[in-house]
Amino acid sequence: MSPMKLLVLVSGGGTNLQAIIDAIAAGTISNTEITGVISNNQNAYALERAMKHGIPAVCIRPQDCGKRSVFHQRLYEEVKGFAPDLIVTSGFLVKVPDEIINDYSGRIINIHPSLIPAFCGAGYYGLTVHEKALARGVKITGATVHYVDGELDAGPILKQIAVEVLPDDTPEILQRRVMEQGEWIILPQVIAMLAEQHMRSNK
Repeated sequence: MSPMKLLVLVSGGGTNLQAIIDAIAAGTISNTEITGVISNNQNAYALERAMKHGIPAVCIRPQDCGKRSVFHQRLYEEVKGFAPDLIVTSGFLVKVPDEIINDYSGRIINIHPSLIPAFCGAGYYGLTVHEKALARGVKITGATVHYVDGELDAGPILKQIAVEVLPDDTPEILQRRVMEQGEWIILPQVIAMLAEQHMRSNK
């Protein structure tokens, strides 16, 4: 039985990509291989992480494509070329084009650093999420894995995990805690669950 083929879309450092790589190496995610990484940012450290682990990595920058429609078409073609069973968007600061969402419906998941529906949607990414959470004075935040649909951060929720907000937190400290106690835990758990479902459905 061939493993579930995973494609990761990422714009930044790729800490969640590393968490997936580590979980596969440790065996907590089984029957899964990362067949590719795509970034819209040529300086994304995620690309280096991929190359260090022998994972094919591609950069497609919107500014190199002229029209947005050309960028969407190139991204779509690259995604198709990897023939993924599951797509993970992790800090991918580009709205996934409708063509990809339609073709891979129910097979695209995203990790978001809050308890959706709090602190999500347009403009809520990176440190901004944690700045807003601290400004609001919440005592609990967390991370959410959800399916990707046509609306930002609005697809069905797969799993959430709560993370405590502490009195002396800065956005940077809170961001790190949400990663360590939230994102890096639940994203591999969801991928492992979906890999099991994939293997059962393909027996």
